[in-house]
Amino acid sequence: MEQKQEEIAIAVDHISKVYKLYDKPMDRMVEALGLTKKKKYREHFALSDVSFQVKKGECVGIIGTNGSGKSTILKIITGVLNPTGGTLTVNGRIQALLELGAGFNMEYTGIENVYLNGTMLGFTKEEIDERLDNILEFADIGDFVNQPVKSYSSGMFVRLAFAVAINIDPEILIVDEALSVGDVFFQAKCYRKFEDFKKEGKTILFVSHDLGSITKYCDRAILLNQGEKIFEGTPKEAVDIYKKVLVHQFDPSELETDSRMNDVEDVSANWKDSVVVNPKLIEYGEKIAEITDYAILDDKGLITNTLMKGSTFSVRMKVDFHEEIKEPIYAFTIKNLQGIEITGTNTMYEKADVKGKKEGESQEITFTQKLDLQGGEYLISLGCTGYRNGEFVVFHRLYDVCSLTVISDRNTVGYYDMNSKVTLS
Repeated sequence: MEQKQEEIAIAVDHISKVYKLYDKPMDRMVEALGLTKKKKYREHFALSDVSFQVKKGECVGIIGTNGSGKSTILKIITGVLNPTGGTLTVNGRIQALLELGAGFNMEYTGIENVYLNGTMLGFTKEEIDERLDNILEFADIGDFVNQPVKSYSSGMFVRLAFAVAINIDPEILIVDEALSVGDVFFQAKCYRKFEDFKKEGKTILFVSHDLGSITKYCDRAILLNQGEKIFEGTPKEAVDIYKKVLVHQFDPSELETDSRMNDVEDVSANWKDSVVVNPKLIEYGEKIAEITDYAILDDKGLITNTLMKGSTFSVRMKVDFHEEIKEPIYAFTIKNLQGIEITGTNTMYEKADVKGKKEGESQEITFTQKLDLQGGEYLISLGCTGYRNGEFVVFHRLYDVCSLTVISDRNTVGYYDMNSKVTLS
């Protein structure tokens, strides 16, 4: 059933955006001058027949890989770009946090730029006067507001730009990765302001690579891929499908058939073909026992590099034996991007009943555990070691073989979440 017009803040109706790509600059000139009737360009669809609606008071997230069309659709909604086809309807005053500081004059002071930017947004001097204290308090850059912005650090610049943009009381807020500006304390302030907007019933359209923020703040999520809308629904459902897109395992038919195409039990190809593998991984060892396949699995048994915090997941690997080994030890570790080992285990620590293997045999190993790591990016390493003639030997080790993205809507301090429960009495 169609929504009443007054209930709709944004209506995107069959929007397309096509760019002409020329092999040579001369081709563009020849065509512009009308010197040829032959088509000298290739068409690139940044957006192809995209439709969705955002109701007033709703918070909708848009996710997708780089080049999926996320920023393009926001620029069309905000009037920065014109669509090639389709229609757009917007009901309400928009403030877009797309390119912070756009329109700032580097020679002007911070105060002067506040008034300049406010005027460009359609506000009178009196209206800006009313908001000035809130803007300066939010930016919190002290006496630097009286200095030319060319003397600002990048952090101070985005703080002031964000403060101006967020304090003009828009009816519709468009956010494109802008909540990641500044230091961690300023980011926390930005998110609090974002929550205030939600409580006030403002309409929010939100683009972010931070899937934890999408699941936490958004009522619905739209997934774009290669310029097309492939899913619209709950944030969790969108994230689940996005995980498949990231590892090139999305099949449009599964939206209708509920196919589990990348379920590890159903895949006949190598598991690692469905994992985003580090092209610069480091491996070493004698390879008399060789790790030939591996995968990360979520709580549904799907191969993925993206997991929800608090869920159960598995690390699985296959080892082929080229010589007899009586006491193999299988292991995995998780490191942060700085190379610090956060956690990990092996079959010896777990007191697993590991049997020796003869030449030509194989072994599949699965480690299953609860994911209590904080949201963020990590690296997984795999190993097969053991003892030969009383000496410890590395048979095969894969360092930083693949990435792991943890999605969280609630982080605590450090790397590990103790899942504390707070009781007040």
